[in-house]
Amino acid sequence: VQLVASGGGLVQPGGSLRLSCAASENMLSFSYIGWYHQAPGNSERELVASMFRPGHTNYADSVKGRFTISRDDAKNTMYLQMNSLKPEDTAVYYCAVVHSGQTYWGQGTQVTVSS
Repeated sequence: VQLVASGGGLVQPGGSLRLSCAASENMLSFSYIGWYHQAPGNSERELVASMFRPGHTNYADSVKGRFTISRDDAKNTMYLQMNSLKPEDTAVYYCAVVHSGQTYWGQGTQVTVSS
């Protein structure tokens, strides 16, 4: 499974970004999709948002009410809509899926929130 993430960039506090992650396989074959981030100086990737079939979502407390995970099965693409961005949201964002019991990661896209 190949995952290609895009949509990161530099945005001012309070702004919005939408991340995309295009998959090489049919999205319906994934039992789990998720977005993670790795903040500067942090060696671990932390869960931001996830979705299990048939569409149950889960969010980190820090992003609840601001971020939304979604998917377009026809386009084999998952999204992370990020609103009301804060400087502490600055990180590299990774998409991940579980397919046939294996976890696959995208290459990461940098999000920088700064004035």
